[in-house]
Amino acid sequence: MRVGFIRSAKQHPDADGLYLEEIDCGEPEPRQVISGLVKHIPLDQMQQRPCVVLCNLKPAKMRGIMSHAMVMCASTPEKVEILDPPSGSKPGDKVTVEGFSGTPDQQLNPKKKVFEAIQPDFLVAPEGHALYKGVQWMINGQFVTAPSMRGCGIKINLPGPLSTCSIKWEIYCKYSTIYMKLKKKKK
Repeated sequence: MRVGFIRSAKQHPDADGLYLEEIDCGEPEPRQVISGLVKHIPLDQMQQRPCVVLCNLKPAKMRGIMSHAMVMCASTPEKVEILDPPSGSKPGDKVTVEGFSGTPDQQLNPKKKVFEAIQPDFLVAPEGHALYKGVQWMINGQFVTAPSMRGCGIKINLPGPLSTCSIKWEIYCKYSTIYMKLKKKKK
């Protein structure tokens, strides 16, 4: 995970519930990122703002456009907000968690479901600090925080299985189950 800076965001041309963002992650070119934050964060609040970005997910096409990272958010079924890197952070600064050193995978293998395995241990403490297994996320010795949410989970902002909103996951599962039953009946 790294600090990102959302240079611009606009409505996805083919999906009412998605934003298309240009995020500076401290690399030569900004990353194109698709997020499912439309129902949670107004477009004007998605402009010219810092964020924390998960950069080593496999790029995925979402409604015809490739997404090359995901924005990390504090999340409950009722509310979602983008995590704040500490002031003075620059795009590309890395998130560290004491006791969990090492080199991250260049790209997470979606078949191994690495993110899905560790995501339940991402939480926001009562003080507002982002945590992994109870240890604070740090950038240059300062805390990553949620602006106002406390005692909740941290998720990425992808609609569907890895959603910021568990309600979307429940709906996805329900429709997937219905689809599979209909498919079996047709045979």
